[in-house]
Amino acid sequence: MSLFDADRSHEKVPVTVLTGFLGSGKTTLLNHLLRQPELADTAVIINEFGAIGIDHLLVDSVQGEMQVLQSGCICCSVRSDLETALRGLLAKRDTGELPPFRRVVIETTGLADPAPIMQMLLASPLVAHFCSLARVVTSVDALFGRQQLREHWEARKQAALADTLLITKRDLAGDGTPALAAALGALNARAVLRYADHGRVDVSAVVPPRDASLGRDVRAWLAHEVPNAYTHTVGPHDHAAHAHGDVASIALGADSPLDWLAVQDWLAEIRAEHGPRLLRVKGVLDLAGEAAPVVVQGVHHVFHPPVRLSGWPDADRRSRLVFITTGFDPKAIADSFDARFNVPDRASSSDSTSRLCS
Repeated sequence: MSLFDADRSHEKVPVTVLTGFLGSGKTTLLNHLLRQPELADTAVIINEFGAIGIDHLLVDSVQGEMQVLQSGCICCSVRSDLETALRGLLAKRDTGELPPFRRVVIETTGLADPAPIMQMLLASPLVAHFCSLARVVTSVDALFGRQQLREHWEARKQAALADTLLITKRDLAGDGTPALAAALGALNARAVLRYADHGRVDVSAVVPPRDASLGRDVRAWLAHEVPNAYTHTVGPHDHAAHAHGDVASIALGADSPLDWLAVQDWLAEIRAEHGPRLLRVKGVLDLAGEAAPVVVQGVHHVFHPPVRLSGWPDADRRSRLVFITTGFDPKAIADSFDARFNVPDRASSSDSTSRLCS
């Protein structure tokens, strides 16, 4: 009898958070996506209709601020509480007041912090029971992206939290795109890097396949065999670190099965001490007494209840954890992990820790 519920993310409505700094091309990108037949069964929550030029696609209105587009998508403008808007969409779908939809895309403002949205999707009992956080997609302006990353904390956090980074407007950037790609790789080494030319991008870059589940994402989380991703494989007892200004990440690994109660206590201590500075935590754990891997994920101090996968995502069955942090050296987390779980002293072994600076 397992202590953990099985992964049921494939049974829930997948939600993509589309974010990006001011002027990074989210509107152009969203306009392109709404025209694609693959997204006909999609609900889109945007900040307000005036911010996006979709008027020519509108064919009908429904009660409240929701409108049905010619493509079949449902658009909802948000001026207040996002959780209420999302629950309203689900309720109206279930009662037949809205056409059925199978996924949701939430577009944030250019200065938004995506973390509260992610926390809601991970932990709110009124939402997490029906929806799952499928992907965080961040658009980055090829022309001004490097400057924005240097000068604006919001831009850095949006990029650091992303699963997919979309570089836009590279036709205007001349030779600056490779430097931006390198900067993004230092900031978020485990995101998939894609390009959106004139707002055009493959739908799969923004929304996952219909049969997507948490298990399919674990390999991407840990940056193993991900096309177009910056990768660093963590060897036994080594911790790989990446840094970009005040944002850093570190990957931890353990060869032997871990005791869940010890892991639970350790994570609680890390959250209590560093919660506001933990931008994102993802991991797959080999736990004593569990035949299948267990996935943990969190944003700041809010963690999703651990879930059990049906099987290992690849041949590597070690426990692996990735921490993206801000404002402190994540080596403190690595040292704590080593001490708690009796990982041999890295100073006495071949330490392959690397640090990338902008």
